[in-house]
Amino acid sequence: MVSRGNHTALAEQQGASLDPSSSVPRSLRQDFPQLWGILFSHPRDFTPVCTTELGRAAKLAPEFSKRNVKMIALSIDSVQDHLSWSKDINAYNGERPEEKLPFPIIADANRELAVKLGMLDPDERDKDGMPLTARVVFVFGPDKKLKLSILYPATTGRNFDEILRVVDSLQLTAYKKVATPVDWKPGDSVMVVPTLPDEEAKKLFPKGVFTKDLPSGKKYLRYTPQPE
Repeated sequence: MVSRGNHTALAEQQGASLDPSSSVPRSLRQDFPQLWGILFSHPRDFTPVCTTELGRAAKLAPEFSKRNVKMIALSIDSVQDHLSWSKDINAYNGERPEEKLPFPIIADANRELAVKLGMLDPDERDKDGMPLTARVVFVFGPDKKLKLSILYPATTGRNFDEILRVVDSLQLTAYKKVATPVDWKPGDSVMVVPTLPDEEAKKLFPKGVFTKDLPSGKKYLRYTPQPE
């Protein structure tokens, strides 16, 4: 499940207050300075899919850092579990089994933050019948506002290369009057936003604006090389 709407519905079900206009919770603001931020939760430490996910996230951490993105993970396990599990994650990546990852993992043992942010999965529960955290991804901008939320079921691992691509799109479109089309990758052509008049578009994009002819005769598919 991927969309703001789906996440908002889950958040309402869990009694959370986070919605697309929400900002970083006050308790986390010091952890997200004037940077972009990613907060991602996982169901449980020492589980197979989660280990592969955090392994990939660790591998891509330098790429997120280049983009001024701070990463923070979260689960309902203890600090000691996080430290011990970090060894497994590093070993999975073929590295020295150290109690250290390139990002912190919040130990939300009481589920306080997970409840507030709507991160609990209503269908996945532990042996005591308590709900586990879902595979949620929140991306926050430097203004501390929520820019994107993605919710995956417990059985489907996240694609962190896609999350990196999404960050590239969010950062580009936050400062340029463009949108990124389907399957866009950095360096590909982008689309001029529909609200920008043709004359202004020509001034903003000196590399040229190219319009695709359509049967309708409408000139809404306007492309331009990715701006710097």
